[in-house]
Amino acid sequence: MTIKERVSGDVTILDLDGKITLGEGDVLLRDTISKLVDNKTVKVILNLENVSYMDSGGLGEVVRSYTSVRNAGGDVKLLKVAKRISDLLTITKLHTVFDTFDDEAEAVGSFK
Repeated sequence: MTIKERVSGDVTILDLDGKITLGEGDVLLRDTISKLVDNKTVKVILNLENVSYMDSGGLGEVVRSYTSVRNAGGDVKLLKVAKRISDLLTITKLHTVFDTFDDEAEAVGSFK
């Protein structure tokens, strides 16, 4: 997995590409989120448009990222969630936790 970091105003957008699985992508996501929180960057959008697969380890890392950022006073929102990942969020009832968006401008504008 690769992560490209972009900024829109005071919101950081992480473009994730590849698989988020245990041992592949989860450590990279954890390190990236930790650096953002350390730098007080707490408005984060995870763009999942190019994420081809996510297993339970990857989902756990997304939840851990959300918790870390929320504990620092911020929020994590999900952008362009593929059907397979959306179904995973629904099955695990995490769809009630995450704000998800199909439009990047709307996601950026949703931060208060």
